[in-house]
Amino acid sequence: MGELFEGLGINIPNLIAQIVSFGALFGLLYIVAYKPILRMLDARSQKVKESMEQAEQVKAQAASAEDELKKQIEAGRKEGQEIVNRARLSGEELVQKAQEQAKAESVAILARAQADISRERDQAITVLRQEFADLTIDAAEKVIDRSLDKAAHRQLIEKILTDSQPKQG
Repeated sequence: MGELFEGLGINIPNLIAQIVSFGALFGLLYIVAYKPILRMLDARSQKVKESMEQAEQVKAQAASAEDELKKQIEAGRKEGQEIVNRARLSGEELVQKAQEQAKAESVAILARAQADISRERDQAITVLRQEFADLTIDAAEKVIDRSLDKAAHRQLIEKILTDSQPKQG
């Protein structure tokens, strides 16, 4: 069989030496390089796994923060709506109070105007009575052609006017 290998150009002692050298080199590389490379790849794999877990945690925290932000925005919107509603109600109350105050003032102004009209009417009636009494006395003097006691006749005319005046309610 040696001749068969030699016919192919294979030297058996060199082949054995190369197989031993390859085995020694393989053993040495396995001890020196393969285990550290495997440890390094395992460490890298662990770091990637931890990074993925951290990314998931960050993603979950971001989702939670987004939900919280949405809740705060909704609460702010509701609070803003309540403030607007309170302001609207307050404005309506102010308008209603102003209307009530204006109505009360108009009633007071109307009452004062009626009192002024009544007072002025009474003054006008008093003035008319005095002038009527004076005219009546002057006319009676001219008819009688003598002077009458003006004070006595004025009282008499006042009494007649007061008695004949229709009663006011």
